[in-house]
Amino acid sequence: ISRSSAHKRRATGGHRPAYRKKRKFELGRQAASTKLGPKRIHTVRTRGGNEKFRALRLDSGNYAWGSEHVTRKTRVISVVYNASNNELVRTNTLVKGAIVQVDATPFRQWYEGHYCQPVSKKTAARAAAAAAAGADGAAAEEKDKPKSKHCTRKVEERKKDSKIDPLLETQFGAGRLYAVISSRPGQVGRADGYILEGKELEFYIRKLRAGKHK
Repeated sequence: ISRSSAHKRRATGGHRPAYRKKRKFELGRQAASTKLGPKRIHTVRTRGGNEKFRALRLDSGNYAWGSEHVTRKTRVISVVYNASNNELVRTNTLVKGAIVQVDATPFRQWYEGHYCQPVSKKTAARAAAAAAAGADGAAAEEKDKPKSKHCTRKVEERKKDSKIDPLLETQFGAGRLYAVISSRPGQVGRADGYILEGKELEFYIRKLRAGKHK
């Protein structure tokens, strides 16, 4: 695999004469094709003695929730959309720019701890049912603990900004969030990214729906 353009034709269509052999600095390597699975990373020695981290399998990453300024490590569930190739969706291949579904639990737990209220009606109903069954006694006890006036004021102030996107709320109800991978798994050995929101989320939901109707 070569990244040199010595073998390409001229813009006019004519052949270029070969004036040298391939060079080491022109080399290319095989694609990593990172798959979903238990973490497996190989190191690759590169020019200058540096290293690349070739992720062969990954199952989690750090995802940022931009509007709330919070990042959590979470499990990657599946690849749902890739603008470049549907084959990468079918084979669950993790690449930069791929749209994935991630586990919403770490973000839900943070939201409920930060704002002291359920993230969606569905999760509120679930929590009420668990409390009624007595399964979550410790959590209920924590909730009923008396809070100082300062703490109460702080939480009430936070609640003014606690409104989240209805599309995100629906996803929290299902326990899965749409996210995009912004790191390069085959180069840095990580599948990190950010949670989709706003116009970008609407755009990809439209794309996913269009794909289902085909």
